[in-house]
Amino acid sequence: MSEAMSSQSPPPPLLELKDVWRSNNQGGSKLDVLTGASLTVRAGEMKALVGPSGSGKSTLLNIAGLLEQPDSGTVFINAVDSAGLRQGKRTLLRRQHIGFVFQFHRLLPEFSALENVMIPQMLNGLDKFEAADRAGQLLAMVGLQDRVDHRPGLLSGGEQQRVAIARAVANAPRVLLADEPTGNLDPDTAKDVFGHLAAITRATQTAALVVTHNQQLALNMDSILTIENGHVVALA
Repeated sequence: MSEAMSSQSPPPPLLELKDVWRSNNQGGSKLDVLTGASLTVRAGEMKALVGPSGSGKSTLLNIAGLLEQPDSGTVFINAVDSAGLRQGKRTLLRRQHIGFVFQFHRLLPEFSALENVMIPQMLNGLDKFEAADRAGQLLAMVGLQDRVDHRPGLLSGGEQQRVAIARAVANAPRVLLADEPTGNLDPDTAKDVFGHLAAITRATQTAALVVTHNQQLALNMDSILTIENGHVVALA
């Protein structure tokens, strides 16, 4: 590698939390959940967030997804500082740049797999023909090209979760946040779904932060993070 190439700095993170603090009130007393938590995730990178229930993982994920505001600290999404944004601008930033995959797929049961992936695109202003074309491509990327017309009730649990992954990246978000995306699946299906999640993250160069209790899946990501005493700590 040439000296010029080796001296190049890495690309800026697509997701960055800086010195984030968050506390909750429990029984009239203050409980510190995050106490200066910081992390970065870059394009095409997958980071696992592990740890026991109650350690602050969900709070951190909600703050990263602009669903909650920190008491202090900063969240950057695609280099945009969200701290000073009004609610409407925060909502727009979340809708345009963040995709979510949940433990429960939350697909709309009355619509087909294709339509479930089309809907967020159409809500974002794309016409139905372009939305259908992109939805078909995304479903093919997760191996469901032959299931596009099936409603969720006719899909297996793993297939439903793969539709949810396609839906999460339908609007080409820069950041993908996943909360126990394989938590309801058997080990073999979980491995299959994770493989598709990883492939689509790499292919779209999305920055992915994945909360999981599955240690085997965590070991297959670029790094493993946990929360200790309110701080984000790298385990591997």
